[in-house]
Amino acid sequence: MATTADGTAVTTAALHELLPPVTRRRTRIGLVAGGLGTYWPQFPGLLPQLRESAAYVAGRLRQMDADVTDVGFISDDREGAQAAETLRQADCDLIVLFLTTYLTSSMVLPIAQRTHTPVLVIDLQPSERMDHARFDTGAWLAYCGQCPVPEVGNVFRRAGIPFRSVSGWLRQEPAWRRIEQWIRAAHVRAALRHARHGLMGHLYPGMLDVSTDLTLLPATFGSHVEVLEFDDLRHRVEQVSEAETRERMALARRVFTLHDSVAEEDFAWGATVSVALDRLVADFGLDTLAYYHRGLDGELHERLGAGMILGASLLTARGVPAAGEFELRTSVAQLATHCVGGGGSFTEIQALDFEDGVVEMGHDGPGHLAVGSHDPLLRGLGVYHGKRGWGVSVECDVRPGPVTLLGLGQDADGTLSFVTCEGTVVPGPLLEIGNTTSRVDFGRDPGEWVDAWSATGVGHHWSLALGHHTADFRAAASLLGIGCRTV
Repeated sequence: MATTADGTAVTTAALHELLPPVTRRRTRIGLVAGGLGTYWPQFPGLLPQLRESAAYVAGRLRQMDADVTDVGFISDDREGAQAAETLRQADCDLIVLFLTTYLTSSMVLPIAQRTHTPVLVIDLQPSERMDHARFDTGAWLAYCGQCPVPEVGNVFRRAGIPFRSVSGWLRQEPAWRRIEQWIRAAHVRAALRHARHGLMGHLYPGMLDVSTDLTLLPATFGSHVEVLEFDDLRHRVEQVSEAETRERMALARRVFTLHDSVAEEDFAWGATVSVALDRLVADFGLDTLAYYHRGLDGELHERLGAGMILGASLLTARGVPAAGEFELRTSVAQLATHCVGGGGSFTEIQALDFEDGVVEMGHDGPGHLAVGSHDPLLRGLGVYHGKRGWGVSVECDVRPGPVTLLGLGQDADGTLSFVTCEGTVVPGPLLEIGNTTSRVDFGRDPGEWVDAWSATGVGHHWSLALGHHTADFRAAASLLGIGCRTV
């Protein structure tokens, strides 16, 4: 919650209206249900019952913020091949294969092979248990969806296809929570498959861990990296009118509390750069932005780099993660944490508190306003530590409670991996230096945690998200075909 200049509280919903989220291509889920057609003439009541279950599954999936392509019910291998072609054309991010009763693996293997899309096998019997005294063979077969699961798993493995499954009963909420986890993972895959990552400026000199092979993201995820110059921003800054600057300053006053240290001239410059950043993101269709420019002696490009924080924070709040220090991989991690509903703020280790047993972490530069429990603050800084320039910076705490760290590591062979850890933000003293900061308890000695975290190869920075999401990111890594390491 933020506070306006006149002291009026701005609710989270109001912030949502002030900073409307960007819209992206919706996640696409394919659905196919199936059973062995030989049963239908033998047990006339079976297929209608199974179709009813399939309709229930389709309805539940449509409630998960995704477009569902339901190809209906398959009963033999020919129908399976037809379903595969329809789903191939639908360009899904995840295919849910509902085994309603026994079917042969030949019916479903083409769906996994020809669509080149990750598959989740689900088998949800009608209720908790059979009524043994009343059931005949036809009634039993409705409970036989688990029967082909090992067969499909065997064939997928022999075909080199990753196998994932959720077994349960139709209205069992724990089973649906496991399915929802895979749908959240599909949101991450969808975002990274189609993302356009902006990379503006140059590497912070000497930070070798930040350097990323620009071919690696399109090769791994299918996403695009747009290489930008600070002149692309400069050109748009020159086109911002005084009225647009005043309007952006008025918006910032509604979102942030302004500290007495904020100079009006620096505030206006940050607002001008913010308007230009919005245009840059729109013109290039960016989903993330990583940036850095060293600059020299107050010249224009240095001023541009120093004026980024206000606009980058507003973009991050709207779902376009921005990261300083040219941190392309961290901006990707921030997009992933945003997709599972955790926000995601640019973060590094700041210090260790051995008395309280916590790791203090955060960062100067853009922060994610959704993670704070108190008013986000604009603070004026005469010095940006380790960087040139001066201006306004965003200061914010992190809401006490569960959090997850997500970094994107790159190994010696060039492969990418998710690196995660769950902890709890606890109250305590925070620095007041224009940073987003937090005190995270990982349930162990802070020094030991640093050693374990660093041994993963995570790198200098990562995304800090609200909630515990390691299981979501492990599932997303599975769909993306990359590794996942957990501390």
